[in-house]
Amino acid sequence: MNNEVLTPVAMKDAQELPEEMVQTPPDLPPAAEPEPEPVEEQVAEPVAAVAAPVPPPAIAVPGLDDSSLYIHRELSQLQFNIRVLEQALDESYPLLERLKFLLIFSSNLDEFFEIRVAGLKKQINFAREQAGADGLQPHQALARISELVHFEVERQYAILNDVLLPELEKHHIRFIRRRYWTPKLKTWVRRYFRDEIAPIITPIGLDPTHPFPLLVNKSLNFIVELEGVDAFGRDSGLAIIPAPRLLPRVIRVPEEVGGPGANYVFLSSMIHAHADDLFQGMKVKGCYQFRLTRNADLALDSEEVDDLARALRGELFSRRYGDAVRLEVADTCPKHLSDYLLKQFSLSESELYQVNGPVNLTRLFSITGLDSHPELQYTPFTPAIPKLLVNADNIFSVISKQDILLMHPFESFTPVVDLLRQAAKDPHVLAVRQTLYRSGANSEIVDALVDAARNGKEVTAVIELRARFDEESNLQMASRLQAAGAVVIYGVVGFKTHAKMMLILRREQGEIVRYAHLGTGNYHAGNARLYTDYSLLTSDDALTEDVGKLFSQLIGMGKTLRMKKLLHAPFTLKKGMLDMIARETQFALEGKPAHIIAKFNSLTDAKVIKALYKASQSGVKIDLVVRGMCCLRPGIPGVSHNIQVRSIIGRFLEHTRVFYFLNGGEEQIYLSSADWMERNLDKRVETCFPVEGKKLLLRVKKELESYLTDNTHAWTLQPDGRYVRSTPTGNQNPRSAQATLLERLSNPVLNVR
Repeated sequence: MNNEVLTPVAMKDAQELPEEMVQTPPDLPPAAEPEPEPVEEQVAEPVAAVAAPVPPPAIAVPGLDDSSLYIHRELSQLQFNIRVLEQALDESYPLLERLKFLLIFSSNLDEFFEIRVAGLKKQINFAREQAGADGLQPHQALARISELVHFEVERQYAILNDVLLPELEKHHIRFIRRRYWTPKLKTWVRRYFRDEIAPIITPIGLDPTHPFPLLVNKSLNFIVELEGVDAFGRDSGLAIIPAPRLLPRVIRVPEEVGGPGANYVFLSSMIHAHADDLFQGMKVKGCYQFRLTRNADLALDSEEVDDLARALRGELFSRRYGDAVRLEVADTCPKHLSDYLLKQFSLSESELYQVNGPVNLTRLFSITGLDSHPELQYTPFTPAIPKLLVNADNIFSVISKQDILLMHPFESFTPVVDLLRQAAKDPHVLAVRQTLYRSGANSEIVDALVDAARNGKEVTAVIELRARFDEESNLQMASRLQAAGAVVIYGVVGFKTHAKMMLILRREQGEIVRYAHLGTGNYHAGNARLYTDYSLLTSDDALTEDVGKLFSQLIGMGKTLRMKKLLHAPFTLKKGMLDMIARETQFALEGKPAHIIAKFNSLTDAKVIKALYKASQSGVKIDLVVRGMCCLRPGIPGVSHNIQVRSIIGRFLEHTRVFYFLNGGEEQIYLSSADWMERNLDKRVETCFPVEGKKLLLRVKKELESYLTDNTHAWTLQPDGRYVRSTPTGNQNPRSAQATLLERLSNPVLNVR
């Protein structure tokens, strides 16, 4: 899963803002009047009234600060990754997609160790252990993490070796192990090793003049046990072979050698088979692959540097050589060698993972998109474009008449790109302002911004240089935009700019008119094909004015300006959400129907969780769709008995942030770039904007409710922290939210745009 998989950062305690930066949030707007309805959309049917809430049982209940009411965030994140791994066993998915889920588990686990485990170890090493709301100390959390990860990694390799690889072989996709090499294949491997591998490999013998090498994070390496002496009489007995990153980890074998189908040999098998060739005159007693994971969190305090870009470039190099946090070795590696490696990296036995297969599974992603096997992959689809925007020569004219709401990936991201492209060429456009967090390589958005700057528009880009694992890409993007004449701002010191917004200023009939795009996801065309996200294209006067004010705050200096519709972190978003939760709580206390539906990626903010607990105790019905971390425990009698938490894991990565409030019948829906996490609400620049107009409200509500009735890809969180997969019961038909939206919104044709 960028990503963006899917990738939370270490949180710090929220800092108090200076009094002059604190702003009273805007009055919560009343329900909007219905707007003119687009011709091409159908009005959703009214939804049935909310069922009466479950009365709280008459029992003694714990206080809301009780640690038993909270789930440890790292353990919750691991549970999400376990749900991802479970998809590899789901036979309803195409086979190569099941393999992809298994590899995503590895990719997610890498980042989990690089960031989350590294953060816990850092607390311990600096004697700064601090328990969260769940009461678990970092050393206790690490012990539980180690136990759980060891179990799940063993399962992962069992699924790979016993389930997926045999199934792939039935479809003539084979990974040929050494014991099955034919004489013909052995000859081909020897030639390939001699010509392609040996010339660029650098074995390092270990002796006083050749100390243990500094190995790059997550690189493939081999420890070799030797017998004999070399030309200089050295007999250290050990050597290290780092595998160059430019070498493919799986090599396809020609059909005339391996037979029909897609046949592969692992690079590790080739090196293992021909290690003798690298140590002429010595006997190789054993050759074992290993992989080291290091702390990859940047130790950069933006408040203490003069030039953020320059400081960041230095940190990016250091990231490759951070402190070790995990060692993976082949399960055939003798204990004395694994102990030797642990000592070299200052790791303990609990940080050693012995695996029955390649130590670097993520490099298998290259074979999951085989052109020769489309039947083993998802059926392609073409994201739809609203009829109003098809072949629209003037998108501004369309948006000026009504808001356009898009749900990616079912609906195309192209209109967002087209809006910027038209702005770049339109002689009436004066200025473009844009935030960029992750945009990917060869970004069409960045191309359009470059064109706009070269065409004389005033282009200002607010680029977040500290977007994890996209820092280098963002530095290059900033340089490119600056070279084109754009003004580039690196956000706000101490706060990551995570908001997704674009503002275009256009002169029309002698006046300057604003157009804006606001979204829940990044300006990343690749992710827009894989992540579910909302995009709003609007010319609403109040909302676009608010967007302009927020850009002014980011670009210039000055006090926070009062907004009319927009909630924004770190100032009004958290208070606005808490106020709306409190309002539902009050409705319930008055005996009125009260309902909250919220869908987002993670829930870790203790203040928000307490507010939800209070709402549940008061009788508010609460439905949460939380893809990843959830520190709230639902179903606790007397506390969270009115709360249900579901997680949807499917073809697309769920990424929308949607907040619904019944509001006494005057329903409100907000879309946001922020999750309900301290880092989003307290330490980032985020946006949260209303969905207005009866038609769009009903549409988003209907789409939101499809996730509440999913019984094929939904997992329900239990009070004890376990997740149970939903399945159709009785006479129920299978229901999948993603499949429903794909059928309803996209075009089922194969010429993918």
